Amino acid sequence: MMLSLVFFASVREKLGVEKEQWEWSADILTVEQLLVALVEAKGEHWGSVLLQPNLLIAVNQEMVSSDTSINDGDEIAFFPPVTGG
Repeated sequence: MMLSLVFFASVREKLGVEKEQWEWSADILTVEQLLVALVEAKGEHWGSVLLQPNLLIAVNQEMVSSDTSINDGDEIAFFPPVTGG
């Protein structure tokens, strides 16, 4: 099963990747479990970027929370926290 991972702005810059096809197992059911699996597979540097408390995540172009379910073929997008004044 495959997911399309997309990284934007400073998340992309810090990880050094814009897009990636990621093969995953059916025991990963939520965005949160995906994040844990990515950190385990890619290393602590990915954890320092993807486990930020304000990280924004979209599944199929809809903003979601970490307990959102994921399915085969989904596009998961990661955005840096929004800042402003």
